[in-house]
Amino acid sequence: MASVPSLASTVQQRLADGLSAALPDAASADPLLRRSDRADFQANGILALAKRLKGNPRELATKVVEAIPANDVLKEIEVSGPGFLNITVTDAAIIDTLAARAADARLGVPFNESAGTTVIDYAQPNVAKEMHVGHLRSAVIGAAMVEILEFTGETVVRRHHIGDWGTQFGMLIQFLIEHPHELDHSSGAEVSGEEAMSNLNRLYKASRALFDSDEEFKTRARARVVDLQAGDEETLALWQRFVDESKIYFYSVFDKLDMDIRDGDVVGESGYNDMLVETCRILEESGVAVRSEGALCVFFDDVKGPDGNPTPLIVQKSDGGFGYAATDLSAIRDRVRNLKATSLLYVVDARQSLHFKMVFETARRAGWLNDEVKAVQLAFGTVLGKDGKPFKTREGETVRLVDLLDEAVDRATAVVREKADGFEQKTGKALLSETEIVENGQYVGIGAVKYADLSTSAARDYKFDLDQMVSLNGDTSVYLQYAYARIRSIFGNAGDRTPVAHPELELAPAERALGLHLDSFAETVADAAAEYAPHKLTAYLYQLASLFTTFYDQCPVIKPAPAQDIAENRLFLCDLAGRTLHQGMALLGIRTPERL
Repeated sequence: MASVPSLASTVQQRLADGLSAALPDAASADPLLRRSDRADFQANGILALAKRLKGNPRELATKVVEAIPANDVLKEIEVSGPGFLNITVTDAAIIDTLAARAADARLGVPFNESAGTTVIDYAQPNVAKEMHVGHLRSAVIGAAMVEILEFTGETVVRRHHIGDWGTQFGMLIQFLIEHPHELDHSSGAEVSGEEAMSNLNRLYKASRALFDSDEEFKTRARARVVDLQAGDEETLALWQRFVDESKIYFYSVFDKLDMDIRDGDVVGESGYNDMLVETCRILEESGVAVRSEGALCVFFDDVKGPDGNPTPLIVQKSDGGFGYAATDLSAIRDRVRNLKATSLLYVVDARQSLHFKMVFETARRAGWLNDEVKAVQLAFGTVLGKDGKPFKTREGETVRLVDLLDEAVDRATAVVREKADGFEQKTGKALLSETEIVENGQYVGIGAVKYADLSTSAARDYKFDLDQMVSLNGDTSVYLQYAYARIRSIFGNAGDRTPVAHPELELAPAERALGLHLDSFAETVADAAAEYAPHKLTAYLYQLASLFTTFYDQCPVIKPAPAQDIAENRLFLCDLAGRTLHQGMALLGIRTPERL
């Protein structure tokens, strides 16, 4: 189905028609239309136009209003103040537009006409290391951006750039050679993520202790790094065991996060090994990188150290080893050349911003990035504890991600159970089975964690406060999930009444407010995609749930029973609100249970 023009775009067009009729010289002027609390919309573009034409803004505004052809969308246009236009649309226009949205499976959200291919780099844990709270944001923000971009028609290639290479593997592999059963599993049954991580943790601690205390082992471990980098078969086979064991653990954590991570999308640092030498050769031969004290470096005029001397991006160290920059630049070459990316999106901690600024600039100088191919870091802030400091355990340790998610689910399950018990005491009927309570506890707990992360602008730090996150009141996912469940329960009680749009009816203020907000869903999704800003979508959905709650309180749908046509129209608004909430939450990776 063709996309549905929003009321804002229709009003904008009517104003543009009036502008070009009244002021032919100003045909291309922007009316600067926005939502307003004084009317449905306000246009203040005539102020800038009057300045340009050296005219009186109120007089110009009056002229424009008089030149707008009669139509069935604009109910009233009032010239206000120095030349603002306060615009009210007809009730029929609101319902007609919403009916067109409701008739479309995509709720009238258009595909982006200039969609390309985005490679998104997110969820990057390290092999043989436990995932902690610092790994949460890249995964949650990245997964939401995948859904939002794909929904707007972008071709999205996911990449999980896991840390699976480096000197620590010499120590781990050598220890496994000398203690061959350390990664064996206790039974032939399927291995849990906890067991896999426990094996890896034990082996890591034991090998680190030996490395630090035994010089001969340290020498053997360092020789093993050379074997690994040289592609020795036995060494690579043992390295693969660490990667496979780690994946069992990673996937169990991502599964808890209700996140779809595919094996083919996991291309770690090791995936670019074969390109490193060539990347360095191209950079050196083109003059983008130069040798300095034996290392291959890229210099920048605006990046200097505390001593005032230039701080370079080191692509290859003086001992011949490769740093992160060589891998990241090789990944850019691969993503542009082989994956045909038009956009590269990196969901990476803000503390790595300087590194990526230098990597992107180097890639531009080398011609891998240009006007047709852009790279963006979606930089995110830190997860803080309630005290406003980086989130740690009471013992000062980094918080394990699994523990955090389990606690969120436990808290949420208690909230769901309490609400269900309250319903049963009040009505004598069981609202949810035990299975539903446990399942909904998962959805609410994981949803709460994701929503708290996504409802803050990614660049900002945010406080991790589980009490607040699972609260039924305020800007939380639980509030949105309950709004959706309430809508579904309305339909359970609607009997033979069905949702039907009635554009001939006069709308109550709460119906108008809900309807106008529902109409701006497509624009919100487009903004969230274009600006890589999932928090814009969460803000929209919270406001939608709030407006629905006001509507529900002020406009009876079932009891006391309104007239048939009013009931059908209100059911129509409920249906579209529910579908919009469900679709919006799905784009954030959050489930909406039918009953809660």
